[in-house]
Amino acid sequence: MKFSANLGFLWNDRPLPDAIRAAKDAGFDAVECHWPYAALASDVKAALEQTGLKMLGLNTSRGNVSVGENGLSALPGREEEARAAIDQAVQYATEISAGAIHVMAGNSSGPRARSAFIENLAYACEKGGSNITILIEPLNHYNAPGYFLSTVEQAADIIREVARPNLKMMFDFYHVQIMGGDVTRRFESNLPVIGHVQIASVPDRGSPDHGELDYSFALRRVRELGWARPIGAEYLPANGPVPDLAWLASFKD
Repeated sequence: MKFSANLGFLWNDRPLPDAIRAAKDAGFDAVECHWPYAALASDVKAALEQTGLKMLGLNTSRGNVSVGENGLSALPGREEEARAAIDQAVQYATEISAGAIHVMAGNSSGPRARSAFIENLAYACEKGGSNITILIEPLNHYNAPGYFLSTVEQAADIIREVARPNLKMMFDFYHVQIMGGDVTRRFESNLPVIGHVQIASVPDRGSPDHGELDYSFALRRVRELGWARPIGAEYLPANGPVPDLAWLASFKD
């Protein structure tokens, strides 16, 4: 199996270009990130070219994090800001040849929030065109209380309504396990609309070699179902930003 280092958590004590190089040295097959905007796109592109790694994806801006914002696209009345964040992400992704953008919904609820999210996702899909996949990710209500999108079923329903070929789901086994479990069946039933996969242990969000979720089984099933793209290692290292990687060699076999 192939794995992508999520540089939002791994090696996040260093500039993004240096984190990309560290991921290459550690044996990862690709990289992904959260919010790369503090780094010059030209520097990130150079590091990607030097290492031969692909940047799989990045996130749209969370908004004003000082007041707890966690995305803008499902916030009624904030469409102008949400679309500016989408434009920023598309431009950056284009400059570094990133394959996907996670459009963050934000903290909201109700039919007006859903309508705003759907309209903003349609805008993002149009902006992304044929080269960029737009992702939405259900987040669990412990790590992201109040977040608009919390289950795979809700995400799949929104994807069906938007009905754009470049809109897919980010299926994070960590979040899905917390929000209902039954992870491999839910992965299989939603496979046609899944655009990226992420993993971390449950419940501590550490490396995927311990905890209540058996990744030796889950990832074998993912492989049996035909998933061949890199799986995102989005976990919190136990001892600071330099990750514990004992799991990587055994999981890649």
